[in-house]
Amino acid sequence: GRTWYFIRETTGVIGFAGTKDKPIPMRKAEVDNMLAQMREREEKVKPKVSFEVGETVKVADGPFQNQNGIVEEIDPDRGKLRVSVTIFGRATPVELEYWQVERG
Repeated sequence: GRTWYFIRETTGVIGFAGTKDKPIPMRKAEVDNMLAQMREREEKVKPKVSFEVGETVKVADGPFQNQNGIVEEIDPDRGKLRVSVTIFGRATPVELEYWQVERG
């Protein structure tokens, strides 16, 4: 009872193999196969980087919308850019996702 509840309520646990009340163990090969498929999908989902460091861009979404900035850093693993925008007359780096930025 308590162990079952503890496992079910663990962060990241979204379900079990088997029936609702009777989970079944999975073979290591099955788990490895599932993890490989997940990694494959993750790699396909990564957005392509179409920006370059030093490029002028326009912020298309968020609190800095319609402001121009300069790409300072690209983080392809996280799909984010660090863009320097001018706020109150000072260059300020902000972190944005690729989709929030367009070519300026």
